[in-house]
Formats: sequence, C-alpha cells, structure tokens
Amino acid sequence: MRPEIEYVLFDMDGLMIDSERIYTEVTNQILRPYGKEMTWDIKAGCMGKPQLAAAEHLLSFFPDIPISTDSYLKTRNELQDQLWPTVPLLPGVRELVHHLKAHNIPMAIATSSRRDKFELKTKHLGDVFDCFEGKVVCGDDKQYGLRGKPHPDIFLAAARELLGRDVGHADKECSLDQLKERAKGLVFEDSLPGVQAGKRAGMSVVWVPDNNLLDVEYSEVEKADQTLKSLKEFVPEEWCLPVFGDV
Repeated sequence: MRPEIEYVLFDMDGLMIDSERIYTEVTNQILRPYGKEMTWDIKAGCMGKPQLAAAEHLLSFFPDIPISTDSYLKTRNELQDQLWPTVPLLPGVRELVHHLKAHNIPMAIATSSRRDKFELKTKHLGDVFDCFEGKVVCGDDKQYGLRGKPHPDIFLAAARELLGRDVGHADKECSLDQLKERAKGLVFEDSLPGVQAGKRAGMSVVWVPDNNLLDVEYSEVEKADQTLKSLKEFVPEEWCLPVFGDV
C-alpha cells in the first residue's frame, strides 16, 4: 500500500522538459571533431549532477582530447543557450501540473540547473511553470547550502523553505515527526542520482527515466517506488491524490 501523499516535488531536466536531447546533441557536437561520442553509459553518470561535476565525469572518459573543463563548459553553454528557448515539455507534464494546481496540492521544483538556466529553459512555458508561483530551488541557490544530488539537500530544502513542511535538515538528526512529514512527499525524477536523493530525503519517488537509461547497467543504491515510461502513465489516486477529471 502506497503512503498518503500531501505534497509533490518535481525535478525539471529530462523529467518536465526534453533538455536531455539538447545536452546530448550539443555535447556530441563538441566531441565529434575528435572522433568521440558520449554514449548512454557515460551520460547516465552525468545526469542529475551539478554542471561542473557532470563535465568532469564526462571528460574523464576522454583524457586524450585537448579540452579543459572550463573550455568545454563555455562552448557547451553558449551552444545550449541558443536552444533552450525552444525546448519542449515532455508528455503528461502539462496535464499533471495543471491537475495538481487545480486541487491545491502543494508543489515545488527542485532542479540542479542554475537559476539563470532555469529562466532560459522555462520562460516560453509559462502556462506550466507559472503554476509553481516561484516555488523553485535551483542548484546554485547559495542560501540553502546545497550539496548536489544524490545528497537529499535540495528536496528537503524545497519542502522546508518553499512549502513550509517541517522536514528538518539533511545534516542534522531529525525527529520522528519530521520523518513522518518527509514520508508525505512524492518526488518525480528521471535520473539515478535524483532517485537516490529523493529516497535519502525519506520521500517516495516515481522514476521516469529516458528509455535509453533502462538499457544501462547500474548498481541500484535506492530503488524508486514506481517506474513509469512517461508522466502520462501516472495514476494520482494510487498515491491518495485527486483523480484526473475530478474537479
């Protein structure tokens, strides 16, 4: 039996928007002159990480090419910034967000993206992202002292600071009441570090991975509570949330 959910936290990249396709295309555009390619087993280790950690992980597989981390990030960001204003929503996102909003379910976004990149990626998708009323934690929000996923910091900060839930802090011992409050949260994620972060936060996690990620061999540290092919498959009433169409 699934727990009764009272609030919902969304990752963004690869979960709400089709940003992973752009990440892949741009990265391989940079690597192509050297005869290299980012395969999905490499990409799986980049997903969900802050950009510096992800870049270091990527380039560790290509020690023979003359690209520094700083140079790679500068070129990558310039190319991506041209494409972010065109990135589309992924299937089921609009319907689910509007449904939760219509039923006043507390929700927030917890993304590893930097704040300026978040704005670039979402400005043209206001009918969805405006539903969050500014309740967004980004990876470079220094006021929260965040460690990157798979640490649970970002989900606990979003629940605590934006939704007013008494979930405690990642680096402090929490009470039984705080553990119960954490268990009322549902996290939507597409990356393995994100799944780990959600589980370590004491919340339930729905994993919506790219199909390519399912073919990658990995060691499961924490298993998601549910795995879906897209958010179109999500059934709210399984989590004690209002039924679609019930207004």
